[in-house]
Amino acid sequence: MNSMTRRLVIGTAAVSMTMSLAACGGGKNTSSGNQAIGLLLPERASSTRYEAFDKPLIETAVTGLCTKCTVDYANADGDEKAQKQQFDALLARGVKVILLDPVNAAVTAPWVDQATKKGTKVIAYDRLAAGNVAAYISFDNKRTGELQGQALLDALGGRAAGAEIVMINGAETDPNAADFKAGAHHALDGKVKRVAYEQSGEWKPEVAAAKVGEAINKLGKNGFQAVYSANDGMAGAIIDELHKAGRTDVPVGGQDASLDAVRRVLTGEQAYTIYKPYQPEAEAAANMAVYLVKGIDVTSVASTITDSNGSQIPSMLLSPVVVTKAKVAETIVAAGLYKAEEICTPQYAQACRAANIPGAY
Repeated sequence: MNSMTRRLVIGTAAVSMTMSLAACGGGKNTSSGNQAIGLLLPERASSTRYEAFDKPLIETAVTGLCTKCTVDYANADGDEKAQKQQFDALLARGVKVILLDPVNAAVTAPWVDQATKKGTKVIAYDRLAAGNVAAYISFDNKRTGELQGQALLDALGGRAAGAEIVMINGAETDPNAADFKAGAHHALDGKVKRVAYEQSGEWKPEVAAAKVGEAINKLGKNGFQAVYSANDGMAGAIIDELHKAGRTDVPVGGQDASLDAVRRVLTGEQAYTIYKPYQPEAEAAANMAVYLVKGIDVTSVASTITDSNGSQIPSMLLSPVVVTKAKVAETIVAAGLYKAEEICTPQYAQACRAANIPGAY
C-alpha cells in the first residue's frame, strides 16, 4: 500500500472510529418524541454524488448508530422554493434535527432561525447554510479550489506561463462555489498569462456548455489553452462543446469523482477530478445528527470552528484528493469508491490496463 492510499484509508478510518466511538460512549438520551433526522439534499442533475453516495451513506450510518432513528429524505432538484417547502414539511412533522445541504445558502437564515425557535437543530451539510446552524460538516473548500487550480497548472506544464484560461465556476448562490473560485484563483493568478473569460455555469451542464460556446466566440476556438470547471457535471458538457469546435487538446478539470469523469480521466479527455471521500463526511454528519437527537453537545467531537457572520460553528472539514490518470488506482479504486469492474467496462479496458488498474477487463 503506497503513502497516498495509507493517508486516505487512515484518514477515513480515524474520522469513522473517533466519531462512532464518541457516539456510543456516553450521554443519556435526553430528547423525547420524534427521532427522525431530516436530510435535504440540493440536486441530482449536475452532480450524481448526492443520490449515489451521500443519501445511502448517511442512512446507513444513522441506523447503525441509532436503531430507533429514521431518515426523512427529500431532494430539491435545484429548486430553492421546493427545498423551503421540504424544510417546512419536516418542521411540521416534528423532526428535531435536519441535515441541510442548501440549494441557495444565502436565503436559509429565516428557515434555520425559525427551526431553532421551535427547538429543531439544523446541521449544515457540505454547504454552509446561513442562520443559526448547530454544526457544519464539509470539506476544506478553498483548499479544493487550490488543488483544482494547481492540477490545471500541472496539466499545462511548460505552457502554463503563457496560457489564457477559461473559468466556469459554480452557482453564485452556493458559498462553496465562492470558496472553490477563490482557491483556484489563488493557485492560478500570476502563474498563467491571464484568465481570459470567467462566468458562472450555475452547476448546470447546459449552462456551462453555453458559456464555453461564448468563450469560443469571444476568444476564438484557439484563443485559450485550458478550462477550469468547478465540477464534473459541467466538465463533461464543456468537453463535448470543445469537441464540437474541434478542440481535443484543452485540459479540462472538474470535481466530485463521478464515474463518467473518472473514465474521462482515464481516457485523457479530462485532466483531473477531485475526490472527496464521501464516507467520512457522511459518517461525521450522521454522528453529529445522532448526538443532537440524543441531546448531546457536539462541540466535543468537532475538529475545528467555522466563523459565520460572527457565529462560531462547531465543524468538521475534511481533506479532498486530486485524481489524475496515474492516481485512479491508488485513490478511487483503493478507497472503494468504485470497483475496478464498474470503471473498466469493455470500452475502457485498454485505458484501465494503461493506468494499472487491477481487476477484470
